[in-house]
Amino acid sequence: MKALVKTRPGVGLELVDVPDPVLGPNEVLVKVTRTGICGTDVHIQKWDGWAQNTVQTPRIIGHEFAGTIEAMGELVTGLEIGQLVSGEGHYVCGRCRACLAGRREVCANTQGIGYHVDGAMSQYFVLPAANVWVHPQDMSHDVASIFDPFGNAVHTALQFPCLAEDVLVTGAGPIGIMAALVAQFQGARNVVLTDLSDERLELAQSLGISQTVNVGNRALKDVYGPLGLKEGFDVGLEMSGSPHALRSMIDHMVHGGRIALLGTPVADVSIDLAKVIFNMLTLQGVTGRRIFETWYAASALVASGLDLSGVITHRFHYTEFEEAFAVAGDGKSGKVVMNWED
Repeated sequence: MKALVKTRPGVGLELVDVPDPVLGPNEVLVKVTRTGICGTDVHIQKWDGWAQNTVQTPRIIGHEFAGTIEAMGELVTGLEIGQLVSGEGHYVCGRCRACLAGRREVCANTQGIGYHVDGAMSQYFVLPAANVWVHPQDMSHDVASIFDPFGNAVHTALQFPCLAEDVLVTGAGPIGIMAALVAQFQGARNVVLTDLSDERLELAQSLGISQTVNVGNRALKDVYGPLGLKEGFDVGLEMSGSPHALRSMIDHMVHGGRIALLGTPVADVSIDLAKVIFNMLTLQGVTGRRIFETWYAASALVASGLDLSGVITHRFHYTEFEEAFAVAGDGKSGKVVMNWED
């Protein structure tokens, strides 16, 4: 089968023939139809410091996928051939304190598909049946393939109640845009999304996020008057990983404000900890998704009318992977999806 592989250290990826996966008794074979390109995949393609410290080559990459069940191991129950599925991208140990307490999202021994173990950017992919998520059969395969990053957005945006609150979202990448949409969908009074990319802010506006600020040329406080803000924002969703964005967010929170942090910085970050203490701010780190509570919430949001299709701005065939990765890495696009059907 064809797979997109990090064959060796260095910049780039290769589309190569690899052996078909072997199906175990508790596993499911998925015929992959779509894969989304994550920032993690771009890091691996560029072979930056994170990738060098995390990935052992050769490695099939990719953890955002959708496809149909092609075969099942003899011990698998509760699933059916032909179902549209994607899957939880974290393999957990099941035996650490967090796993035994039912908090698998903070497993101490997590392995991530596509970087710790082989991933899903391939024509066929095998994963444990316990990691499979079944979608409605009529769901768009494109939308199904981005439920992993959508889950990141949902997990972050549901950390704190947003009903009637003023919410600041920093970072208008695809996950930041989806988090802003979730905050708005759950009844926030105001949602303000900031970034340095006009293209991404324009995409957010086209999807219904009316309050956007390019902080490269406009002060965030400019929106206070028009939105009726007096002291700042009640809830912050930091999605960029930018140290400056986090410091700015802290400066613009009300006393007692709550911040959820999903964006991952690439270097140490300094903040005014005295301000966090004396303003009684809450900083909550977020990773992945709650397994599988976030998946239920994400599915319910889509079923209730939250439309994700517009977040996907580019579609490519898997043979066009070089162009797809160039677009995904330019900092201007929405979600990029690759089609694995011949």
